[in-house]
Amino acid sequence: MSRTPDDDLPPDSPLARAFGQPLMLGLFLPVYDGGWSPSAAPRTTTWTYPYNAALARRAEELGFDLLFGPAEWVGKGGYGGKIRFRENSIDPFITTAALASATQRILLISTVHVLYGGWHPLLLARFGATLDHISQGRWGINVVTGHSVREAAMFGQTRAEHDLRYDMADEFVTIMKALWRREENLTFDGRFWKLESAFVSPAPTFGRPVLVSATGSPAGFGYAARHADIVFVTSPAGAQIDNALAALPAHVAALKQTGMREGRRLRALINPMVICRPSEREAREYYEHIVHEADDEAVDGYFRHFALADSKAWGKHDRSGRIVGRIVGGNVQLVGDPQQVADGIEKLHRAGCDGVQLSFFDFKPDLEFFGEHVLPLLEAKGLRRRPASPD
Repeated sequence: MSRTPDDDLPPDSPLARAFGQPLMLGLFLPVYDGGWSPSAAPRTTTWTYPYNAALARRAEELGFDLLFGPAEWVGKGGYGGKIRFRENSIDPFITTAALASATQRILLISTVHVLYGGWHPLLLARFGATLDHISQGRWGINVVTGHSVREAAMFGQTRAEHDLRYDMADEFVTIMKALWRREENLTFDGRFWKLESAFVSPAPTFGRPVLVSATGSPAGFGYAARHADIVFVTSPAGAQIDNALAALPAHVAALKQTGMREGRRLRALINPMVICRPSEREAREYYEHIVHEADDEAVDGYFRHFALADSKAWGKHDRSGRIVGRIVGGNVQLVGDPQQVADGIEKLHRAGCDGVQLSFFDFKPDLEFFGEHVLPLLEAKGLRRRPASPD
C-alpha cells in the first residue's frame, strides 16, 4: 500500500508511541454535569477543571495513551430533570490547552465544531500549531460538523445537509493541513473559505497535530479516509455487547477499506462504558442501580436531542435499547468482574477496534478500580505494554 505524508510518522512522535501499543487506551473526560449518564445515582463525578485535571494525571500514571474532551452546546437546564443534565460544562478546547501543562506524555484530543461560530481554518491552524508546541506534539483535534438543529440555531445558523457538512469539513481541514506544511504564503479560493497570502509559523512539531473524526456514514468514512489518524466508531447494532460484537467486524472493515483506497491506514476506537466490580453480581447490581435511578426527564430530553439529529452512527439503535443505553452511557457497555471486562475489551479488539476510549459512571473510583484490577489483565493478554517513563 502506498503511503502519504500523513502516514509517515516520526518514530519519536507521541502519536507513533500510541500506535505502538497493541491496543490504544483512552479516557473520556467528564467535562459535563452528569458525565455520560443521566442518572441521579450518587457519585463523585463533576465537570470542574480540578476534577478533570486529577483524572488526566491519574490516567497518565496508569499508562493511558490519550484523553478526549467532547463538546456539546445545551441551553439553560441542560437536558432537564432534577440533575439538570449537562447544563454546566467546561470547553474541551480550553481544557486540553490547560492540561498540556498538567501532563507530560499523554495525547490531548479536543473536540471542535468547525462549522459553528465563524471558525476559519487559518485561525484554528494557528491555534493548533501553538498548542502543538505547548504540548510538544501531544495535542490533536476531533473535527466535528454538528448534527443538531438546536446547536446550529444557537449560533444563528441553519444546520447544513449531512453530506454537505462533510464537504465543508474536508475543505476546512485541507486548508489547515496546507498551512501547517507550507513554507510560503497560501492563497486559496475555495467553495467555502478563502485565504490570501496566509501563513502559519512555527510549523507543528511532528508535521501536524493529531486529527480525529467520529463517524458512521459513507460520507464520514470518506472524510476520515482523507484526513483522520483515529476514527471513533459506534456499534451499528446498539450498546449491548453481544450485538455489537456481531456487527462491528464488517463495520470497522468497511471503514479501514475506505482508508486503504486513499492509501492510508485508519485506526478505529470505540467507547465502552465500563461497569466493573469484584464480582459479576456486584457489577450487575451497580448497573441496575444506575438504571433504576434514571432521571426520567433528563433521559427524555437527551433522547429527543438525538432523535432530532441526523447522525447516521445511531440510526440502527432501537428505541428501548437506546434509552437504557443513554441512561448508562457509552457506545457499548462492558458489565462484569475484572476478567469479564478484560475479556470484553479483548473481543472488541478482535472485532477490529484498535483501541478503547473508556468512560465510567463514577470516574475517579471506577478509574482507580480499572487500573488496579483490569489493566494488569490486559497486560497479561498482551494487549497493553507498560510505557516508558517520560524524560
